[in-house]
Amino acid sequence: MSKAPRRLTRTEARSARAASGFLLPFLALFLLCFIAPIGYALYESLLKVERTGPLGLGGETKQVWAGLSNYAHALEDDRFTAGFGRVLLFGAVQIPLMIAFATALALLLDAASARWVGFFRTAFFLPYGVPGVIASILWGFLYVPGISPLVEMADSMGWDVDFLGRGAVLWSIANIVTWQFTGYNMLVLIAQLKAVPGELYEAARIDGANAWQVARHIKLPLIRPALVLTTVFSLIGTLQLFAEPKVLKPLSNSIDSGYTPNLAAYNEAFTSNNQHIAAAEAVLLALVACVLSFGFLRLVGQRGKDGDNG
Repeated sequence: MSKAPRRLTRTEARSARAASGFLLPFLALFLLCFIAPIGYALYESLLKVERTGPLGLGGETKQVWAGLSNYAHALEDDRFTAGFGRVLLFGAVQIPLMIAFATALALLLDAASARWVGFFRTAFFLPYGVPGVIASILWGFLYVPGISPLVEMADSMGWDVDFLGRGAVLWSIANIVTWQFTGYNMLVLIAQLKAVPGELYEAARIDGANAWQVARHIKLPLIRPALVLTTVFSLIGTLQLFAEPKVLKPLSNSIDSGYTPNLAAYNEAFTSNNQHIAAAEAVLLALVACVLSFGFLRLVGQRGKDGDNG
């Protein structure tokens, strides 16, 4: 016979109510600010506008069921699919470089004992406090020929540099993103390093390990969770790339309205006034972000298990 479920004591019931009271505000905000917008975007992506009258020139319009036709239209748009390929190439190059820079800075600042460590930590983090639009405007002045000291310096040395040309503008955007977010990722890694017990470092030094060996065999393995976290955040941010190409678009003929998937969805919604296709593109973007993020986490988790077994 199965046992009857045990009744909660008064103290346990009070603790459960207190826990629910703390969780309810979070759940309400999560539903309102995350689940509801996703649900509404999914609903909008399954509709289309139908106009009445001959040749669709009537004054009345109505929303009708479209099924997956908006998704088919989005996937058939060459600019939208090319934008996905562009941001994936961007991420494949920019994310490893940025995480490598952030890791190097974190290890150097953690190993340093000078009085200026706090100053340099703040200085490296400061670009993250600059909004993406402002950062893009600032770097835009450094990219435009005629007013850019960088271009003038390159010209004086005989180099023909066009930061906003078709072959370079993507990497000019990558430079802005790297400049802005390296300090943020560095701070996350430093926080993880500060949680490592100092006894491990002391034991390694007693065993004769130098600074490089301590960093490679102790620090890097122990900050692996922070490295995974910053990589996932960077991957999601790369797929959402918007502010930088949007600001640089008037300065470069190489950036079109579908340069990134986010920019393509924005132009569909607010330039072409087709919010249903824009919603379908946004849902596809969210789906790709989820697949890549969870795929990366699973790959890292599998490698961790293989390493433990080995």
